[in-house]
Amino acid sequence: MSDNAVWRAVKPYMNGGLSGMGATCVIQPLDIIKVRLQLGSTGGPIGTAAAIVKNEGFGALYTGLSAGLLRQATYTTARLGLHSQFVNALKESNKGENLSLAQKAGAGLAAGGLGAIVGSPADLSLIRMQADGTLPPDQRRNYKGVAHALVDIVKKDGVGGLFTGAGTTSIRAMALNMGMLASNDQAKEMMAANQITGFPATLGAASIAGFFASFFSLPFDYVKTQLQKQKPNPDGTMPFKGFMDCCGKTMASGGPLKFYTGFPTYYVRIAPHAMLTLMALDAIQKFQKKNGF
Repeated sequence: MSDNAVWRAVKPYMNGGLSGMGATCVIQPLDIIKVRLQLGSTGGPIGTAAAIVKNEGFGALYTGLSAGLLRQATYTTARLGLHSQFVNALKESNKGENLSLAQKAGAGLAAGGLGAIVGSPADLSLIRMQADGTLPPDQRRNYKGVAHALVDIVKKDGVGGLFTGAGTTSIRAMALNMGMLASNDQAKEMMAANQITGFPATLGAASIAGFFASFFSLPFDYVKTQLQKQKPNPDGTMPFKGFMDCCGKTMASGGPLKFYTGFPTYYVRIAPHAMLTLMALDAIQKFQKKNGF
């Protein structure tokens, strides 16, 4: 089966989607806590989690799981599949030599940006479903699931509404993927050069990737969240006109550190997700290689 051209083309995308969806099932509660903190919750991670369970029930920690899985099935499928193809193409141009750090960063940036565009509708649905509990009862959207959210967005805002904040989402994804994928590949090469292989190498590289993915992407994630959850003012205008307007108002209200609101929770959410995704991807690839897929 490994010699089948169609399978070789599909495999990187399928592997990426499966690894991302598996990681999302584990990380989803941390994701909703991160969103609530960015939207103004002052109780800290533990206090926010306790408030969600008390006021909305334990199941609320998994609000938006359907949208999260759809996001991984689109966004992560595309970004990891494209990244694999970009890396293979660059290796061919390098005549089999390892990629430079700049090439790794470029592959991560390109794959992240393109993947984010594909996953933008699911990402928008996820943010709105997770933010719903923070709104006054009369302003809540009360989505029943990701399909309901997508249909409602199209009805109210048109097809273009599905891509609200897509530009910011793409920039955030480019930063995240550059940090995650480039550092993961670089760390693996450095560990291999020092005879560190197997699970310790996979875990170590994934841990490094998780940190850099969080560090580079949080400012963009913060702005993306503000843009995607905003509702019109009483006069019909929107609180933010766009990416730069949101950045300017955020800087004016809280300075540069405002962009790192909720960093501990974001790190605890992003780093494990990156680690689990990369480790799952590595395990899937090893299984396929061992069994001739």
